[in-house]
Amino acid sequence: MRRHDLRLLPAAIVAWAAAWLATGVPDEGIPAWCLPVLCWLLAGLVLAAAIIAERRRGFRRPEVSGRSGEWPGQRARVRRLAHRWFTSIALAAACAGVAATSAGIALAGRETGTLSEAAVSRSWVEVEMRLESAARPSVPAPWEEGSSNWRAPATVTAVDGRPHRPVRVEAVVSGSPSVPGFGTTHLARVRATALPTADREAFRLRGELLESGGAPFLVGWTHPLRAGLADAADRLGGDGGALVPGLAIGDTSAVSDELREAMTVASLTHLTAVSGANCAIVTAAVFWAAGRAGAPRPLRIGIALAALAGFVLLVTPESSVVRAAVMAVVVLVALGVGRSGGGASALAVAAVVLLAIDPWYARDFGFALSVCATGGLILLSGPLGARLSRWMPRPVAVMIAIPLAAQLACQPVLILLEPSMPVYGVPANLLAAPAAPVATVAGLVGCLILPVLPSVGFAALQVAWLPATWIALLAHGVDRLPVTSLPWMPDAPGAVLCAVGVAAGVVAAIRAGTRVRTVAAVILIVSIALPLGAAAGRPVVARAVLPADWELVQCDVGQGDAVLVRDRDAVMLVDAGAEPAALARCLDLTGVDRLDLAVITHWDADHAGGVEAIAGRVDVVLHGPLDGARSSRALEPLVRGGAEAVEVGAGASGALGRAHWRVLWPPPRTEPGNDASVVIDLRTARYRAVFLGDLGETAQERLRRDHAIGSADLVKVAHHGSADQSSELYRQLRAPVGLVGVGADNGYGHPTDSLLDLLDEAGTHVIRSDRSGTAALVATEGGFAVWTERADQVGGDP
Repeated sequence: MRRHDLRLLPAAIVAWAAAWLATGVPDEGIPAWCLPVLCWLLAGLVLAAAIIAERRRGFRRPEVSGRSGEWPGQRARVRRLAHRWFTSIALAAACAGVAATSAGIALAGRETGTLSEAAVSRSWVEVEMRLESAARPSVPAPWEEGSSNWRAPATVTAVDGRPHRPVRVEAVVSGSPSVPGFGTTHLARVRATALPTADREAFRLRGELLESGGAPFLVGWTHPLRAGLADAADRLGGDGGALVPGLAIGDTSAVSDELREAMTVASLTHLTAVSGANCAIVTAAVFWAAGRAGAPRPLRIGIALAALAGFVLLVTPESSVVRAAVMAVVVLVALGVGRSGGGASALAVAAVVLLAIDPWYARDFGFALSVCATGGLILLSGPLGARLSRWMPRPVAVMIAIPLAAQLACQPVLILLEPSMPVYGVPANLLAAPAAPVATVAGLVGCLILPVLPSVGFAALQVAWLPATWIALLAHGVDRLPVTSLPWMPDAPGAVLCAVGVAAGVVAAIRAGTRVRTVAAVILIVSIALPLGAAAGRPVVARAVLPADWELVQCDVGQGDAVLVRDRDAVMLVDAGAEPAALARCLDLTGVDRLDLAVITHWDADHAGGVEAIAGRVDVVLHGPLDGARSSRALEPLVRGGAEAVEVGAGASGALGRAHWRVLWPPPRTEPGNDASVVIDLRTARYRAVFLGDLGETAQERLRRDHAIGSADLVKVAHHGSADQSSELYRQLRAPVGLVGVGADNGYGHPTDSLLDLLDEAGTHVIRSDRSGTAALVATEGGFAVWTERADQVGGDP
């Protein structure tokens, strides 16, 4: 069995950790230069210690005795081991220093220049920028006002007509007649907003397009190819036609939400994104074809690398694509060189180099998944294939070992994204494995031939349509199976336990020693039982301890709003969150099967996206001004389920049990959007609550002027705790309790420090769903008794 050289692995891990810390510590108020200085200081100290010891002959190699080349004596072995430890520590510290220094230099550049000054002053500037990927049509985020035509990562090259140090930004631009492609240049009048240092983009630019230019020939040739493939695939029809561009060049714009969800459940989403597998298929196919044509080995390598470069340009060199290309090269080198340990060492070097070039890879889940998948293929596929070949033919064992190794290596990272364990991921990937390369190669060939020989190119796409359709059918089939995933402990503890379980399982499977296998099996059982028991038991325990007499429940639906209100046997839901599954979990937790009333305050996804969970379970739905397709998507499933949809405005009122509700906002002829949110004033015998939807400061001020708002006992804080708030409104409300529906690590800084300070001044105690989870409130004579899913995470302090 091949032995792998893992000596560079600690250096890669330490460099990864250093890059992750270096890109995030400035957000915590720690200077960016601290970590690089510490890393280089440690490396220098270790190196100095090694030199001093060498000079004192503490590590001088003694004479070799015998033919074996072994160091004689126990002291010599200790010296050799100590020397290796010194070398490893110094190397790891140096790699960490390189990554941290790269981050520090990049972060220092963010704080200087015209664009940084414009972000501080909030002034308008004209910028010239080059798109770093194809733009996508932009739907305004729930916490952003207005609308825009497209958004894309871009590099600013000039500001106000003067050259500017290249800086990576996220551009959100309106006024464009079409959605531009990768590499195109644009002139826009924008305002800049500084983003957290943990984000790869330094600024978000929002404004109006003034002028557009083309792309240089090096990338411009790819635009008609991508457009032609999309048009031809659309003529193919069905889910297979939607998947062909994704399998060939990573274009998933035609994939429906239903198919995307099915692919996620079946753990097949990686097939529609350009990955190391796509790059390896293209490179290997070209290398093989060049060999069949009689090209010598150096020429074959050159042709294969040129083909890989062209493929990267065709699929657009976003960070994920560049990462995939590098990792594909690593896999090919590891499998082709045939040297012991070469693959693992190459992977470690590649990771360190990429982290040094762009330290923000350390925070990129795609990068983590790519590295883990590649590492799994290098380290695990061989031993697993050898073990499986004892019970089945060797080719079948290898086919199973490859997706199994990748899935096992990636699963701890996947837990951080979704705390669940897929049940059918490996079988689905095994069944899809023969189809994916055919669809990729045929689709890519069709894409390249279409402009020259349209009929032949379309025929190639028809060939690609067959395996693509099989993959779509497979995804839908898995999606309809029972128990597609098992719950798992979330966040870092869940990932650690998953990693421990994976390691124990691999050891138990491939190690021959009975005692080692027994210990590993026990660790595997414990590491699986703990998270499964915690994840499955938490809802049972929560349901058992949830106050039976709850009157309000703020559901934990991530970055979104969903609040249940109950008076006697009547129940109202204010907003539905973004995901049906999250809302369904809350309804199951509270035992709510039927709703008398639902209020959709406005049509943003984080307020109306979860309506499928209440379809067929609600009698009346109140909503504000209709907004075309957005409102239709939310209302149609509810109306089909028998609900009566009623548009309401200021002045509408009704009853919920013995409680009374009144609509304070919006006024007549208000345009749809955040500032058209339905504001509910609920009065019961024991408390008064005001639900502010996503009103911004301007609308809140109008609401305060139009109504004698008075004090309340509870306020549903607007806009997930954004900074766009009226301090006077909250001072007037003087609510002892404020509910904030917000997702953990939402990336937008919600709830903002300014909002939390404002609520603190108003005497409002904050219950935020990212910290408390689901929270239930019972009105008492002195205010509210609060029960939370995470009892130690309640409070208003940021």
